[in-house]
Amino acid sequence: MTVHQRDWQAFITPADDGAVHMDLAVDGITCAACMGDIERGLKRLPGIRAARVNLTSQRLAVDWVEDQTCAEEIVRELSRLGYTAHPFDPASQKDRQDRTGKQLLRCLAVAGFAGMNIMLLSVSVWSGNATDITPETRDFFHWLSALIALPTVAYAGRPFVKSAFGALSAGRLNMDVPIVIGVFLAVALSVVQTLQHHHHAYFESAVMLLFFLLVGRYLDHNMRGRTRSFAENIAALKAEVAARLGPDGEVREVPLSKIATGDLVLVSGGERVPVDGVVESGRSEIDQSLVTGESVLVPVKPGQRIYAGTMNGAGALQVRVEAASGATLLDEVNRLLETAAQAKSAYVRIADRAARLYAPLVHGAAALTFLGWLLAGMSWQPALVISISVLIITCPCALGLAVPAVQVVASGQLFRSGVLLNAGDAIERLAEVDTILFDKTGTLTRAEPDLCGGIDPEDEIIMLGGRLALASRHPLSAALVKATGALVPLADVEEVSGAGLETIHEGARLRLGSPQFCGASDLEIEDALQRVPGASLLAIRYEDRPVRLLTFRQSLRPDAREVVDRLRKLGYRLEILSGDTRPAVSDCARTLEISDWQSAMKPAQKIARLEELQAKGHKVLMVGDGLNDAPALAGAHVSLSPVSAVHLSQAAADAVFLGDRLMPVADALRLSRNARAAIEQNLWISALYNVVAVPIAVAGFVTPLMAAVAMSASSIAVTANALKLRWRETGNRASAETPAGELPASIRSDS
Repeated sequence: MTVHQRDWQAFITPADDGAVHMDLAVDGITCAACMGDIERGLKRLPGIRAARVNLTSQRLAVDWVEDQTCAEEIVRELSRLGYTAHPFDPASQKDRQDRTGKQLLRCLAVAGFAGMNIMLLSVSVWSGNATDITPETRDFFHWLSALIALPTVAYAGRPFVKSAFGALSAGRLNMDVPIVIGVFLAVALSVVQTLQHHHHAYFESAVMLLFFLLVGRYLDHNMRGRTRSFAENIAALKAEVAARLGPDGEVREVPLSKIATGDLVLVSGGERVPVDGVVESGRSEIDQSLVTGESVLVPVKPGQRIYAGTMNGAGALQVRVEAASGATLLDEVNRLLETAAQAKSAYVRIADRAARLYAPLVHGAAALTFLGWLLAGMSWQPALVISISVLIITCPCALGLAVPAVQVVASGQLFRSGVLLNAGDAIERLAEVDTILFDKTGTLTRAEPDLCGGIDPEDEIIMLGGRLALASRHPLSAALVKATGALVPLADVEEVSGAGLETIHEGARLRLGSPQFCGASDLEIEDALQRVPGASLLAIRYEDRPVRLLTFRQSLRPDAREVVDRLRKLGYRLEILSGDTRPAVSDCARTLEISDWQSAMKPAQKIARLEELQAKGHKVLMVGDGLNDAPALAGAHVSLSPVSAVHLSQAAADAVFLGDRLMPVADALRLSRNARAAIEQNLWISALYNVVAVPIAVAGFVTPLMAAVAMSASSIAVTANALKLRWRETGNRASAETPAGELPASIRSDS
């Protein structure tokens, strides 16, 4: 058979900082300690800038300087460490993970069935200690147990043996090494004692140890699969092709990578939108719950923005591309998910270090126990049984699961609430917050302004203004187009820089722009602003007719008052720091009953306020979306941005929230507090378990079977404590009338 050499160089891509990037699927990752082994091992290579392992998807992301290290060297180093690498492909990786889950389930079933039968035989031997069971019958039961146990251990122990052998081959220890040693010693000792006609054998201990370990590992695998499916469902929303409209009007289907900004694409009825862009023609309804969190279909018409991944209704739309493959909102969501999954918190780093120290301590404790009992005069067989019990009971599986289990569940619940993490330690920093600073525009309010008052369709001047506004991308013009429903633009429109638009319509001059540009008097402007404090003004002037002043304001997010009240009741200190005008900020603060607010603030002033609060010992959450908020977002203890934020702010923020609602901010704080509590509980469970269990095992009061049950129970306990977050959040969601930030059914997964 011909062996094909894989060209790893073909799988690298350029990174933003001049380095190169490669994603690999890595077989053999079983715990948090494996992540540390891989990341530390690769960073020893020259030119490696970053190596990040996603424990959930077993994906390795590597960035390095190509001149110093080649892709083949990275793969060889992984092999030396005991791991097998493949090019990362989501579809094949999902199949590989599914096969792993099925293998664990088969091993679990075999171990459980065999363990029950061996225990029945063992109970018969124990109960026959007096008169009922002859030595010959007892030995027969032992050999029958061996006949069941040996092939069972060989089959059901494969996941642990493969992992332990890979670690030992690379000259390192992992959590599966003491498990394999304990099982092997228990089986070997049982065979020896059966050959020597001893009353006790420990076949049931070896098999039941595997059974309980497989229960914990399957639960962990299943839990990670549930969270992994969120990202898979998001990725499934991405279209691979788009129908591009050429200058000649011909529609050609091309790969998404060939679509450029400014192209015109056709989105037919029932199709998924492939790009971010603005509708140029056509009317339809869009399921844009990915962005807004609302499952109700939203009518769209020319001038409105739509996003990749959303689903078009019945009508055909022509869309002018603003962002295509790799730069859409959907791509940004995927990048945030990957970043959060690969990053590590301080708790994870602590647990990693403890788990690395644990392996030599476990083996050392078992060896010292064996030698100690020998020196105390005990024969080697019972001394070995006690040391096996110590080896098994001290396995650091619970510690290895304590933090990652909570992070996996918490990240999934945050995602369900519409919050995407951009930093690994964002959860623990959110849990420490005591002060929240809000920007106003685009954060407490909607990003796009709304026209105050209704529109009379018979009002000729306003309807003409709407048609003229089609020639402008200004937010107030877009709001006027939306309000009037204008479809047909006017011809020969000229733009007066910094002032507005004008054209000649039916022999008369038509202007749209600032009040001064359209000839409004100071008295008219003052009167309009008094009627709607903090409003923005847009004027229309048609020849000699009176100027029309339209007032626009950014309405509050629909649940802003509810969220602010909830945060205040929870004890958070609230402030508004805004660059907007004093009347606008004052009106917003009065409506939300936030007494501390500042307006017309520059970026340096926001930073100064942050530093002032931090100097007093406050842990500050900054929530903002504007370009001028980026420095404050970066300087705060932790930060959040709405999905409508500019990209610079999103890059500076520790998390991004989806939708028109503000509730994800409150959800993020609540979930983070619950997650931190669960992490601390799990670390205490792991510590107390060892403080209590190890001395009892060393003293000889624990059999290998009892050790197996205790060790597996500790792992299941920390996993169940992590899953409690999900059960609690499910209860909260079920009791809520309208779950804010809820993602659509097309994205959520209960598989």
